[in-house]
Amino acid sequence: MKTYDLVVIGSGTAAQVASARVRRAGRTIAVVDHRPFGGTCALRGCDPKKMLISGAEAIDAARRMRGNGVTGELRISWPELVAFKRTFTDPVPQKHEAHYAARGIDVLHGLARFTGSDAVSAVGRELKARHILIATGARPVPLRIPGAEHIIASDRFLELESLPRRIVLIGGGYIAAEFSHIAAHAGAQVTVFQRGDHMLPHFDRELVSWLMAKFTELGIDVRTRATVARVEQAANGFLVHANGALGKQAVAADLVVHAAGREPDLEELDLTAGQVAVSKGRLELNEYLQSVSNPLVYAAGDAASVGPPLTPVSGHDGKVVAGNILEGNRHKPDYRGVASVAFTVPPIATVGLNESQAQAQGLKFKVKSENTPNWYTARRLAERVYGYKTLVEEGTGRILGAHIVGPHADEVITLFGLAIRHNLTARDLQTTMFAYPTGASDIGYMV
Repeated sequence: MKTYDLVVIGSGTAAQVASARVRRAGRTIAVVDHRPFGGTCALRGCDPKKMLISGAEAIDAARRMRGNGVTGELRISWPELVAFKRTFTDPVPQKHEAHYAARGIDVLHGLARFTGSDAVSAVGRELKARHILIATGARPVPLRIPGAEHIIASDRFLELESLPRRIVLIGGGYIAAEFSHIAAHAGAQVTVFQRGDHMLPHFDRELVSWLMAKFTELGIDVRTRATVARVEQAANGFLVHANGALGKQAVAADLVVHAAGREPDLEELDLTAGQVAVSKGRLELNEYLQSVSNPLVYAAGDAASVGPPLTPVSGHDGKVVAGNILEGNRHKPDYRGVASVAFTVPPIATVGLNESQAQAQGLKFKVKSENTPNWYTARRLAERVYGYKTLVEEGTGRILGAHIVGPHADEVITLFGLAIRHNLTARDLQTTMFAYPTGASDIGYMV
């Protein structure tokens, strides 16, 4: 049995950041993962997804500019697009393992389970630890419906060698919105079943309504207030049965994709043996991301499920945990100004508070909102979806929230996040001289 200063379970962003910082302080570390090293974002999530979106963006741009100086038909070759994605993802595990080896960090391939408050077992070895970091990420929420075995998870969608003609997505959040745009631009017939009354519930509802014009344009059949009841295998594929506002429905599909949410991936860890308390599927943590029941254990990223389920949050959590392990509990996570983006085409983005959240906090604020397809940023690209909503506190002028849909929303939202995190005011943004003409140069008019 070997004793380490830190054993990390998982190898994603939080694990990478925490292990690097703790190792630089001279501590001994082991990293354990039963999946290829690199984590969800690099291998099964945001990075490969956005590489596929690059193809959708190219097709969309060509269609918008047709008749405006661009001619000819473009199409996506799905095998070539997936091969392009793999130029990024395939080398990731080896690079990460080489990174750990170069720093003297031990790596173990296998499923880790707690065997005590200060010990885990993996690949037949027991590891003692002065601290343990749970950074296992998230997994799809189990769909307990008949025929669930016929439904694939989002990571398998990213590995498809060919794209089926008829695709059904279950859920209406980030994954469903992004994958539906990718598949539709690649020529698939896409249906989305969303249990709620609108898509993308984490984004401003009015801006989502503007974006829905793009779903319609792409021929994506979005069925809201519809709950999938079962998936039935048929002679030529599947039948997806749903109940909802339109009564009982059935849609034929060649592929059914789970896009109905994710939860912390904790099931295999035997947390009871580790004396790690869980409540309603979430780790019970204090303000330092430390287990309330076992002070040797910390958690970060999606496994902690404290901040938004985003890669920058995982990295931030990793820094917080490393600091607390090295210096004692002095660091708390700070999630102010964390921007979130759904990479539809065009993207939709949000940061800070929405109106109901600001009202709940008793804040006095002004809302500025406009649908702006006539602005230069949109007209230059022949894009009909562009608009924003901003919340500015009365008196102080602080930016409380920003919501954007349209060209460059994914980049511009970060500047609003900067403003929120560092208490910049509307006046600060209005007097900034942005490069022109750029998407960022619209900021002064948005506040």
